[in-house]
Amino acid sequence: MKIYFTKKLAYLFMSMCFSHTLSAQMATVSGTVSSQKTPLEFANISVKGTGFGSATDGAGSFTIANIPPGEYRIIISSIGYKTNARTVKLSVNEHLPLVVQLEEEDAALNEVVITATMKEVSKLESPVPVEVYAAKFFKSNPSASIFDALQNVNGVRPQINCNVCNTGDIHINGLEGPYTMVLIDGMPVVSGLATVYGLSGIPQALIDRVEIVKGPASTLYGSEAVGGLINIITKRPSGTPLLTVDSFGSSWGEFNLDIASKIKLNSKVASLLGVNYFRYQNPEDKNGDNFTDVTLQDRISVFNKWHIYRKDNRQFSFAARYVYEDRWGGEMNWSKAYRGGDQIYGESIYTSRWELFGNYQLPFRENLLVQFSFNGHNQNSVYGDVPYLADQKIGFAQLTWNKSMGRHDVLTGLTYRYTYYDDNTPATASAGDLEINNPNHTHLPGLFVQDEITMHPNHKLLIGLRYDYNSIHGSILTPRLNYKWNSENKNNILRIGIGNGYRVANVFTEDHAALTGARSVVFLSDLQPEKSWNTNINFVKKFYMDQGTFMQLDATLFYTYFDNKIIADYDSDPNKIIYDNLDGYAVSQGISVNTNLVLANGLKILAGATLMDVHSVEQSKRSRQLFTEQFTAVWNASYSLDNLNLKVDYTGNLYGPMRLPLLSATDPRKSQSPWWSIQNIQLTKGLGDGVEIYGGVKNLLNWTPVKGNPFIIARAHDPFDKNVVFDSNGNALPTAENPYGLTFDPSYVYGPNQGIRGFIGIRWHLD
Repeated sequence: MKIYFTKKLAYLFMSMCFSHTLSAQMATVSGTVSSQKTPLEFANISVKGTGFGSATDGAGSFTIANIPPGEYRIIISSIGYKTNARTVKLSVNEHLPLVVQLEEEDAALNEVVITATMKEVSKLESPVPVEVYAAKFFKSNPSASIFDALQNVNGVRPQINCNVCNTGDIHINGLEGPYTMVLIDGMPVVSGLATVYGLSGIPQALIDRVEIVKGPASTLYGSEAVGGLINIITKRPSGTPLLTVDSFGSSWGEFNLDIASKIKLNSKVASLLGVNYFRYQNPEDKNGDNFTDVTLQDRISVFNKWHIYRKDNRQFSFAARYVYEDRWGGEMNWSKAYRGGDQIYGESIYTSRWELFGNYQLPFRENLLVQFSFNGHNQNSVYGDVPYLADQKIGFAQLTWNKSMGRHDVLTGLTYRYTYYDDNTPATASAGDLEINNPNHTHLPGLFVQDEITMHPNHKLLIGLRYDYNSIHGSILTPRLNYKWNSENKNNILRIGIGNGYRVANVFTEDHAALTGARSVVFLSDLQPEKSWNTNINFVKKFYMDQGTFMQLDATLFYTYFDNKIIADYDSDPNKIIYDNLDGYAVSQGISVNTNLVLANGLKILAGATLMDVHSVEQSKRSRQLFTEQFTAVWNASYSLDNLNLKVDYTGNLYGPMRLPLLSATDPRKSQSPWWSIQNIQLTKGLGDGVEIYGGVKNLLNWTPVKGNPFIIARAHDPFDKNVVFDSNGNALPTAENPYGLTFDPSYVYGPNQGIRGFIGIRWHLD
């Protein structure tokens, strides 16, 4: 036994010596990876053609040891950055240091987010899943508004609500626009009337990134944050070129201009000024119904942001925006002389909107932040001969306190929102006399608290609770609970969340169909707040593969249950839109998958798909939600030819069938939309000195909704129903002139009427 043990020790000693001799003959590569002097964590370093590789730590450092001598190609890559490659020749016992700087690439995702927890946190560390899209992502398919720009985000769909005036809203996971809260720099300035009209006119030259949270966030943001949040974060003056100009036009006659300028008054005060101008004044009627296919628009938006640099990096910034828009659609021979009359049909909307918002960190040791926003929205519109005149003002203030105490990171806040709303509809008429105006005044004070608990470096728990008191509907309580787990290398992340959402519905500010006059609006009872419970499970998997290839999979299961939901009923009566509280329940459920693939050869693919089921159940009757697809997919593929300074972008989306509103059993239009897709291609060429030109084709397939349908707008030739014969109950009767028994109705809309078109543009920036 003793001899055996002695021989074993000798064998082990010889093996160690032999191994040391071999390793001493090997080479080592080590170094740092950073971007703009900021260390990059989890950058992938691989030795092409071998199994050697590593990833950077929190300081951006890496080491690859025991590499046999020889010549190698070392690939350095990181999501959101351009891949870097180095050819090296390694000698025996050599220790090669590498210092690598990576440039941000066009689909860069900012790793710091604020929307999910109302404070800056690493995207990887956030207990709530947040999708981040940098400004350069939207340049792969340039558009004149953030509304159109979101069409290539998975699970997010811009929905056009009217064939005539082309107003719309944003759907998230099948839930309509009023359930989506839109923020600018974290402030709820886009809501109410602006849900329909306020998403245009945000100068895209000033956008730093867009953060999207899917699912309710009422615990932090209150009413409207039921389906999700879209936070448009503007740039800081310090990170903005001195002057930026971006302009493009299309073969349809559209023209868009974005200008942004940085103004530095002194070392402590800087300002950012942006202007967006969009004009389209070329009526087109390619589907032959004598109505404009695309609404004519004349819009200008001015944005000004000020940043004051303070001691100890305390926050102080404020911004203002003004938007004016004149849009109209209707019969091709309409002019403003016919506005509000019943001779020639047109829908004309004058929108005037102002916003002011900012934040100020109080000069105390504790982290106390005051945030505020004010906005006013005035609308003068007519839909045929039906006027809609509305005025809305919203004031919002919030005081938050953030404190880290051991494993606890506590955020608490006091909030107050005041809403003034007045219009010429029965919504603001006196209950006793419809001729007496009675504007709505809604007060909404609230209190919330959130505790982010680090139970272990790999385990986090987020607990939140909010209490609001609505001056009309009383007390509302909204809790949330989120859990996050990640593996040691953070290549696997699991997030589980459950939360409550609530919303007070206002039909006339949120549902365009209620305004048009094509159908009468009926309320069967006083509308109560909508309430929902949501749960979601999110899993992220990162693959750092050989030869500089990176792939990320991001999958989410979601389920939302409404015990009350205000659903517009188009089916019971073709001449009415009926609103009532839900006598049952509603559900939005599904699965969403995103993938991000970055290849060493310069090909990058962002793609995603969502499969969902959105329905309601009343009196045991199950109904699919109108205008909601069961399947959607998006993609963004780009390839860079660095030697030519040329980039190719191919973007698109695919939508499954939606249930559509018909006017009668004899209505010849399809009850469901077909599968449809909008696809685009773009070439971008850098010319040096901050100049690049771009151009391409939008809607390559030339798809429009009229394909496969006899018409889209019912009775477009008789928009005032002058030749419709009605029975004693107000129902349209079939006649020789009106064989299907229809009335004028523009609500059958599920996609854009604009067909194929070319576009060309130029960008220039001066640093």
